[in-house]
Amino acid sequence: MSFTASARSIDGTLRHQVDVNGRHTIITDEPESLGGTDTGPAPHELLPATLASCISSMIVLYAQRKHWDLGEVRVDVDYDYESDPRRFDVTVHLPGGLTDDQITRLKRVANTCPVRRALEGEFSFEERISIAEPLASARHE
Repeated sequence: MSFTASARSIDGTLRHQVDVNGRHTIITDEPESLGGTDTGPAPHELLPATLASCISSMIVLYAQRKHWDLGEVRVDVDYDYESDPRRFDVTVHLPGGLTDDQITRLKRVANTCPVRRALEGEFSFEERISIAEPLASARHE
């Protein structure tokens, strides 16, 4: 099983429309300091957002299956992309009133987040460049 994403530059700018699995669209952009308009997150900013939402989703899904009313769950992720190795600081905010057993289980569930497991694993990349055929009118100019 795989997931897909396709990014297309919007009018030749640093803004990109990203199609996710043919079902969702995300707009990314670069900050003004890099020539963008800062109208969306930069692609590298999506990495901590993806991890935070994955951990939060796993916790909420588990709690729902156990019929635990957690109310609001918040996960903060600080991604230090300049450190070597790169580092994620994750803080899970849970409501009060949980038992030690519930907290232990939720911590275990947070650690099973598929994004976290992917980031902890090895990756391989297969890359290729596809060159479009020039337009007929462009060939004769």
